[in-house]
Amino acid sequence: MSAPPVQPSHALLQPLPLDRARLEEGFWGRLQTVSRSAVIPHAVEWMERLGWVANFDGAASGTRYEHRGREFADSEIYKIIEAISWERAHSGPSALDTIADDLIRRVAAAQEPDGYLHTLFGRPWQAPRYSDFTWGHELYCFGHLIQAAVAHHRAYGTRSLLDVAVRLADHVCVMFGPGGLNRVCGHAEIEVALVELFRTTGERRHLDQAALFIERRGTGTLPLIEFGRAFAQDDLPVREADVLRGHAVRALYLAAGAVDVAVETGDRELLDALRTQWDNTVARRTYITGGMGSHHMDEAFGEDHVLPPDRSYCETCAGVASIMFSWRLLLATGEPRYADLIERTLHNIVATSLGEDGRSFFYANTLHQRHPSDDVPLNDDGVCIRGGSGRRQAWYEVSCCPPNLARTLASLGGYLATTTSDGIQIHQYASSTIDAVVAGGPFELDVTTDYPRDGAVTITVRQAPARPASVTLRDPEWSAATRLSLNGEPAPMTLTRTWQVGDRLELTLDLRPRVVRPDHRVDAVRGCVAVRRGPEVLALESVDLPPSWALEDATLLPDTVAAEHGSVVATARHHRTGEDRAVPLIPYRSWARRGPSAMRVWIPEARG
Repeated sequence: MSAPPVQPSHALLQPLPLDRARLEEGFWGRLQTVSRSAVIPHAVEWMERLGWVANFDGAASGTRYEHRGREFADSEIYKIIEAISWERAHSGPSALDTIADDLIRRVAAAQEPDGYLHTLFGRPWQAPRYSDFTWGHELYCFGHLIQAAVAHHRAYGTRSLLDVAVRLADHVCVMFGPGGLNRVCGHAEIEVALVELFRTTGERRHLDQAALFIERRGTGTLPLIEFGRAFAQDDLPVREADVLRGHAVRALYLAAGAVDVAVETGDRELLDALRTQWDNTVARRTYITGGMGSHHMDEAFGEDHVLPPDRSYCETCAGVASIMFSWRLLLATGEPRYADLIERTLHNIVATSLGEDGRSFFYANTLHQRHPSDDVPLNDDGVCIRGGSGRRQAWYEVSCCPPNLARTLASLGGYLATTTSDGIQIHQYASSTIDAVVAGGPFELDVTTDYPRDGAVTITVRQAPARPASVTLRDPEWSAATRLSLNGEPAPMTLTRTWQVGDRLELTLDLRPRVVRPDHRVDAVRGCVAVRRGPEVLALESVDLPPSWALEDATLLPDTVAAEHGSVVATARHHRTGEDRAVPLIPYRSWARRGPSAMRVWIPEARG
């Protein structure tokens, strides 16, 4: 049995290994299959074609070579190794194993005798090691290598990459420990990785180094840049901040690592600070889709309630990082609101970004595309040079998002459920098999559902423990009329009983569409409405309007929003002519799948 992606030494809830929480055929199961069969091979093909993998060959050769890709290109290879490892953990051997073996061999060959491993720095013709903490991404890349190594060890049981990671982590402790360089990386990531390495090896100094990086952050060790110290969260110590700020991915990775440190060290003050940051960020700086980041220029959070839909950045990687942060808080506290945000982000960021064929992606996830966009700037390699385009692209100059999607989808089963000594908690609804062990023995559940298309979820006991045990189901914050029955009789959302094989729980979630009005402090969408159906945010797309209408002509009559034959329809009114037309509202994740289009989530409310 493999270990889960996140394995706290002690937490209120314990995650399940990926071979104990397996997605079956269904909405998320199909996306996981697409990731395995298309996203991963597609990413490897591009990274080979562009020379990113060959950077390791050049570094190992000891001869001069031209580095290809950005300063963080190494990390994309590591994320793909991590994705392949989690695929192995839940699906067993496959052709991807050979790809992982080849990549690991080439990575390991590039490691320096003192443990350092980066392909852009440190050779006679390159910039010196640790000469650019703001933009160099050295420690960031180290973090992704360590995460890949932990995943590979947990999935395969070998040390081929773990030994590389341990040598690298030891190097980091020498260089940045007490008495070493009093610096942090401009992009947090090493922190979450060092804690998970400690959980794998038991080496305390790796945890201590993560804790030191957390305490050092916010003390002004990075140089001032045009975006300010908050860009890299170097303006305030982590435990003194009350909201996330600066570059969204940096902020969220840092928060996830800080939760890990707080849990492993028993630092309640730090954990409480992070819970406050989560609360305020979700309440004031998060889009209805779960997306985070309203600045294009610095990929950053805006001030409170600065959430313009047409300038929303909502980077896919920020969605992944948000899930990482929320998951760790869920394990630490057991509070279902963290699972609510994970669900919202999965359905409206992760599922939106990925093209149907697994070979195209959104880097940013706008909530309002004003005009159909077919004019995409590509470089000589055929790579998109701008992340905020209105179409999913095959690859980007900064392609952090496709490998991040791959590792998230590969590990998705791990977010479905947790255990305590006396029961199972189900957090996300997807067709799956949950195979846990509680105090009374093995406890296996089959979950079948067509969710989110349908709100019916059936949970059947396949193996029952010998003693009473509990099953707890999350009641989503959006479901106004949730119903649960056990063997046909009404039941509460937490049941403790002596279970029998064949016991059947039937959950019905309220998927009636709901009109949502914005907080009055969000100036950019005042006078607009949005529509949600279950976890999905809906959108109006220009291809569904009459040919003579432009997107900006359409206003919405909120009282007409209704479910109809599995879809949602509403009456749109032309704001100048007064003409009314029935139009479909589609899941936001489905936009731009029928060709270039304009789209909006927040729709002006019709007058009169």
